[in-house]
Amino acid sequence: LSSGINAEYGGHTDVCMGVICSNDTALTEKLRFLQLAVGPAPSPFDCYLALRGARTLHLRMRQHESNSIAIAKWLETGEKSRFVKKVIHPGLPSHPQHELAKRQMKGFSGMLSFVIDGGIAEATLFLQSLKIFALAESLGGYESLAELPSVMTHASVPPEQREIIGISDSLIRLSVGIEEPEDLIADLAQAFDIVYNKKK
Repeated sequence: LSSGINAEYGGHTDVCMGVICSNDTALTEKLRFLQLAVGPAPSPFDCYLALRGARTLHLRMRQHESNSIAIAKWLETGEKSRFVKKVIHPGLPSHPQHELAKRQMKGFSGMLSFVIDGGIAEATLFLQSLKIFALAESLGGYESLAELPSVMTHASVPPEQREIIGISDSLIRLSVGIEEPEDLIADLAQAFDIVYNKKK
């Protein structure tokens, strides 16, 4: 099992680290040899940062989940839902795999995606209009982030392949942080106002 430590686990966007866990003795010995021979070991300070993040992980994950569910519900049924074509969050009953997600997980993450009305121009203006959400490709930290996958994380995927996997130019991805949910929703609302008032 390999896992990144820098996202939810670290939680403060200040450590870059991964971990490999194994119950295979031979593999563990090879990895230990490589660690000693090549030196890919984290510094003591990086370990401290990861441990600090681990100590608040349970609290942050509750807030990530709570905030993302509140935002997903608002996007789906709130005052600006007329500008939203689709909301993707496994915590919503409307998600096609909601029941499966409930069986597999104790809770849901702070990640969600939604498709807004329009295309790349509207999505770009929406992202440029956000004040609390930062435009960034990372995820899982304390701060809320927004991105446009079609030109950021998935820009190297050919357009026809992006279409097949549902990544349109109006799909926006949020990594919802631990700020006050009312502030995050107000930020999204004012961005919708800027985009769709300009179309009137």
